[in-house]
Amino acid sequence: MNDHSTSSPEATAGLGSGRNSGGAVTFGRALAVTAAAALLLGIIVGPIINNHSTVGADTTGTPEHTVTVSGTGEVSLAPDIADVALGVSYTKPTVAEAQSAAATAMNAVVAAIEKNGVAAKDIVTVNLSLSAVYDYSVSSTQKLIGYQFTNTVRVTVRNLKTVAAVVDDSVAAGATTIQGISFRLADPKSVEAQARQLAMNDARAKADALASAAGVSIKGVASIAESSYTPVTYNAAVDKAAAGSASTPIQTGTTDVQVTVTVSYLIG
Repeated sequence: MNDHSTSSPEATAGLGSGRNSGGAVTFGRALAVTAAAALLLGIIVGPIINNHSTVGADTTGTPEHTVTVSGTGEVSLAPDIADVALGVSYTKPTVAEAQSAAATAMNAVVAAIEKNGVAAKDIVTVNLSLSAVYDYSVSSTQKLIGYQFTNTVRVTVRNLKTVAAVVDDSVAAGATTIQGISFRLADPKSVEAQARQLAMNDARAKADALASAAGVSIKGVASIAESSYTPVTYNAAVDKAAAGSASTPIQTGTTDVQVTVTVSYLIG
């Protein structure tokens, strides 16, 4: 009986080892539960943190509300400058003869122009040409009959009252061609400023009407774009044969300066 009632050291050691083993298993389970909780917390909190970070990096804002309209302003004035293109063209058997005839005539034409108060700086050569002239009427074979020398100048006439005299005296002095006449403004910038203001007024009136109809109001300007147009008035060309003893009638008409603006207004 003593052998059964008394535990051996081996048995005691075995029991002790069994309790220690039980304690180790319990500690491992605690670690596992803690790790699982941390993982679950990461799953839940991670997207929240990431989401918050994404919102912080978003730089897009609410787009501005705008209304875009076009406005036009136009100012009509009588022109104060005329540009006349006229010249001489002579055909002679030789180059020397054609050049000499054209030079003589052009010198006389320039003198007649200057006599009417046009400054030398306002007479500019715009075309100078020499070409061979052939006759094809006799046969299919071309036949050289001479040379044509042409000299054309552009004359800026700043006193419109003298335009007719410039034309008539040039023809009388030897001009053989008048290629055209155009009219313009010496200083279009001041007129453009007037047209621009009218265009902006027109655009604002349209924008106010649209905003009022939509139940909003104009808060500012987002952008402005401009285009301008100043047409040049041309009269038909006149040739020497059509010019008679009567003074050539010149009608200047009016020059229209037009400005168009496209404006985007902020509304709210």
